[in-house]
Amino acid sequence: MSSVSRLTPTLLLALASTPAFAADNTLTGDWGGLRQQLAADGITFTGDYSGETAYNAHGGLHRSARYSQNLKLGAQFDLSKLYGLDNGGKVQLTINDRRGNSASEDLVGNRLPIQENYGGLYTRLTELSYERNLSPALNLKLGYMAMGNDLGGLDSGILCNFMNAGFCGHPLNMSGGSGWTNYPNAHLGARLKYDLAPDWQLRVAAFNVDPESNGNSSRAWHLGPKHSTGTVLPLELVYKLRGQLPGEYKVGYYYDSSNVQRIGSSEEVAGRGGHYLLVDQAVWNDPALPGRSLHAFGQYSASSKAASPFTKWYGAGVVLYQPFAGRPRDTVALGYGRAVPNPRSRDVLEAAAFNAGQPFPDIDSAEQLIELSYGYQATPWLNLRPDVQYIVEPGAFSGKDIDNALVVGLQVKATF
Repeated sequence: MSSVSRLTPTLLLALASTPAFAADNTLTGDWGGLRQQLAADGITFTGDYSGETAYNAHGGLHRSARYSQNLKLGAQFDLSKLYGLDNGGKVQLTINDRRGNSASEDLVGNRLPIQENYGGLYTRLTELSYERNLSPALNLKLGYMAMGNDLGGLDSGILCNFMNAGFCGHPLNMSGGSGWTNYPNAHLGARLKYDLAPDWQLRVAAFNVDPESNGNSSRAWHLGPKHSTGTVLPLELVYKLRGQLPGEYKVGYYYDSSNVQRIGSSEEVAGRGGHYLLVDQAVWNDPALPGRSLHAFGQYSASSKAASPFTKWYGAGVVLYQPFAGRPRDTVALGYGRAVPNPRSRDVLEAAAFNAGQPFPDIDSAEQLIELSYGYQATPWLNLRPDVQYIVEPGAFSGKDIDNALVVGLQVKATF
């Protein structure tokens, strides 16, 4: 880990204690009025940092800590403002840089990434897209982008009140069993949103499938594919419940046209599909304290049994917004998740152990996760999230007998 990486969290905490920064929505402020003027002219700059430190306190493989970080810089160009066009659309440019080490790989040996910002440890182009309304009800976005920005996750952002990637983002068996890719991996594609009614929306997309570019630093700045295997086609129906107890409901299906090897066989299977259901529903509002509410969420996803090592994901939990009267932007989150390995993958592991003359451990049929976090909004631009994760059957996917692990961590998020 570089000296810059080690100093970043300490520097952010020092800046957070400085009153001059506390009143700003971003760490760098308004740049003497320049930032606001540029936004009025059609150019908006964004940036954020996330750092995640995780210490394995019990079970797993080793007692130690690991740190990972992500730096994101972006610029949005409003073509209507810049060139005086009527409905000119917007261009989005985003760059990511990731560094660090994995607590899951090094310390616990589990499948669900303990740090959601770990993976693809290099600087890359994450998005170069164009978006425009084709009609009042129809929106088009196309270019080089990550699928999960628009599909497969909850728009409310409730799931990123957690540090584990099993919650924060889309269900991981989507990417485990198809050409659906995890952020910040991006591919060429197009997405349409159509408002069926004020509360109903249909989303459909098509993305190039290019496994050789995923996590490949030599492809960090290449928009074109290295080796296309097919196209992944997601279809999603969204319902937004209005009123005192709002909710968000998503049901989706996706199909990947790629031919891939069937698990446990030398034969190929033509095409892989899956489906999912996502829910975020407010269940309680405090009548005496506006903004204080309790939301419940649920996740279910199933993917191809022929070619996915990770066939099902179940997730559920609650998030309390504004837990204390004096902390309007704090949150408390509790979640439970269950990741189910493909029985065919288990058969392959058992056969390998038998052929090697080694015993195969008597482990459960799924990796399970319990996570508790507290989001402390230290300043308008800095969020600190102490986090505890308890991981049951960490070796469910690797076929190894690994003790249940207790991991404590801290996530730091800052907006530039």
